[in-house]
Amino acid sequence: MGSLSPYGEETAAMIEIEHVTKRFQDNTVLDDVNMDLVPGHIYGFSGRNGSGKTMLLKIMLGFVRPTSGHVRIYGKDVGMEAGVLDKVGAIIEAPGFLPEYSAFRNLKLLAMVRGRAGREEIRDSLRLVGLDPDSRKPVRKYSMGMCQRLGLAQALMENPDILLLDEPLNSLDQEGVRDMYRILLEQKKQGKLLVIASHYKEDLENLCDRIFYFDSGKVRDGITPGHFPAR
Repeated sequence: MGSLSPYGEETAAMIEIEHVTKRFQDNTVLDDVNMDLVPGHIYGFSGRNGSGKTMLLKIMLGFVRPTSGHVRIYGKDVGMEAGVLDKVGAIIEAPGFLPEYSAFRNLKLLAMVRGRAGREEIRDSLRLVGLDPDSRKPVRKYSMGMCQRLGLAQALMENPDILLLDEPLNSLDQEGVRDMYRILLEQKKQGKLLVIASHYKEDLENLCDRIFYFDSGKVRDGITPGHFPAR
């Protein structure tokens, strides 16, 4: 299936979201959401807490099943076919790590689950986000900003084609925000597809090619020029 990219060129969609609705009894969290997302772009999900943006990320990752509709990645139905999420990295809500272990040991344990990231890949991902792979400092002594960097390292360590990031700029100081911008824009430059959910409108406008606005389950979209801000 093809789709117009934010700049107008025809590009094959990597993620297709078709008529996704999610209800909990009488509460409609998402109402007939449709999107085609193409590689080499950053998409923003904007909206206040509870507007449905995190719920859609969870559905995209197969954590929650929609009441109706489908999410397809590389043409395969999420939750229905094996291997759909092999090339997806994610941060969903607050990253959770074992507090007594170092950053490297935490990532090593997580990497063992799928076996797609070795020692050097883990070390490289930690360096990329500004953490020392040789540090023995336990994660319980990390600041919230350092934990956020570690969450991004986890999302990046298997070199995914797709990054789904829920509030990746939370708890970062100004230097951390600049570092995150640089990392995310470099991932886009490599041809990856990024989705960033945030209630910080300024950050989304600075980073994203297209922003989807969530409000009471409804979603509308608009185009904004992605650029690196002078911060």
